[in-house]
Amino acid sequence: MSGLIFTGGPILSMDAGDTRPEAVGVFGDRIVAVGTLAQVRQALPDATLQELGGRTLIPAFIDPHGHFPDSAIVALLRADLSPRTGCRSLADLFARLAAKAAQTAPGEWVMGAGLDDSQLAERRMPTRDELDAVSPDHPIWVIHSSGHCGVANSMALARQGITQDSPDPEGGRYLRDASGRLTGGIEGLSAMGEMGDTHFLLDEASFACCFAAARAEYLAQGVTLAQNSWTAQPLLDLFHKVAVQVDPGIDLILLPVAEIEPEFSQTGIGRDWPEGAITLGPRKLLTDGSFLMRTAFLTAPYLGTEETGLAYMSRDLLFSEVRKLHRLGFQVHCHCNGDAASDMFLDAVAAAQADHPRDDHRHTIIHGQVMRRDQIVRCRALGVSVSFFPAHVWFWGDQHHEEILGPRRAQDISPTGWAEAEGVRFTIHNDASVTPTRPLELIETTVTRRTQGGRVLGPDQRQSPLSALRAHTIDAAWQVFREKERGSLEVGKLAELAILDDNPLTTSGAIGAIRVSETWRRGIRVYRDTTMKVGEPA
Repeated sequence: MSGLIFTGGPILSMDAGDTRPEAVGVFGDRIVAVGTLAQVRQALPDATLQELGGRTLIPAFIDPHGHFPDSAIVALLRADLSPRTGCRSLADLFARLAAKAAQTAPGEWVMGAGLDDSQLAERRMPTRDELDAVSPDHPIWVIHSSGHCGVANSMALARQGITQDSPDPEGGRYLRDASGRLTGGIEGLSAMGEMGDTHFLLDEASFACCFAAARAEYLAQGVTLAQNSWTAQPLLDLFHKVAVQVDPGIDLILLPVAEIEPEFSQTGIGRDWPEGAITLGPRKLLTDGSFLMRTAFLTAPYLGTEETGLAYMSRDLLFSEVRKLHRLGFQVHCHCNGDAASDMFLDAVAAAQADHPRDDHRHTIIHGQVMRRDQIVRCRALGVSVSFFPAHVWFWGDQHHEEILGPRRAQDISPTGWAEAEGVRFTIHNDASVTPTRPLELIETTVTRRTQGGRVLGPDQRQSPLSALRAHTIDAAWQVFREKERGSLEVGKLAELAILDDNPLTTSGAIGAIRVSETWRRGIRVYRDTTMKVGEPA
């Protein structure tokens, strides 16, 4: 017997008692001893010492909601239009699309992704005519960073059969100018159709490349369990080809879209899905849109308007889908950005429970960005969890304050403080690729509630570093019924570890500036920051 012993720095166990052991012992893919160095050495007498050198050991991060491998799809296959990469004007956008078109055969698609018009100098989306001017020889589709809208040029509209006479589908819109002519703008998943799908234009080879690139990114951030939180059948087919092969090098939870049930699980590949690192999790529903597009469904209008957003599905259909999934025994994750959307989902859960009571279902509201306190109270009564999106505070908090919701409502976006006070267990997420998978930056925002402009939104919603860290580790494991196997450093759990160059609970600097030094998956080191030496000052 040999094994590994981690010691020589702070160890944050994330167990129920928040214990701070001196050492953690690993044998194979499991944690076998936790306690003093002497106790762990007794359990593993000939183990190799893994000296932390003052660095901090924590459980590896768990992604509570995201879209693996979308970030790599954007980086490798699309023109990246995100402000993080310096796309700050329409001229920048057109230049990047033109460069992509120059590399693409005539008639083939040119796609741009990550566009945030609120960060452009012109503060607007491009038009169909402007995209036509980029290239008359390519269908061009630019999707917004929210994933809920985009702009198509004339050739792309024609390819998709969208004409002047096309009626708006339920839950979507084809935008028109004052004369009624299509502008190229498309809002809502039903209107975007396949152009809004992650798998659009993907094949097995390109998917494999994106999978590998996203895996490297996530592991470098200390994430060993990721999600694809909107997995339609074509994407499930691609993931299945990976799942039946060798270990993929990262653990994944897939959330099949609700509409394919029960056929997917009873007669499709879901029936015999292989055991392993890629597993099936909750089923996913989508009730509304995005705040940036004013399509999140609200009970009170957006600032300075009479608009309350858009419901992506009718109340009757939502009730029917929740009831179906609930009776089939599935956990449900439901995208609800606006409070009107949350009202609908909570009503649907209450009806499903009345029809077919289930203990500990852990149905979950995803985003819940403007949930009211009475809704948080109702979550506790119904056994509903929430995964909040505090990254919005940093990336778009100033827009919420000044343009979208106004100063009062903006204070309470992602109300983690209310959830903690009311005893509702919650997680936090980045929703990659809407915002990048950066757990420590997300934790800092959850703790500070600071916007890019320097204001603090909702001081009473701030979390302690420990609470925010738990929301990205053990609470994230619990939310998807994985708490018995990961999320904390306890005997019997998988050896999923991250080593940080500073302690998030005591650092004198910014939590977001802390670097992941090493990531260990199932007892094997899968990432190491080679720019740092053990013992080097942070």
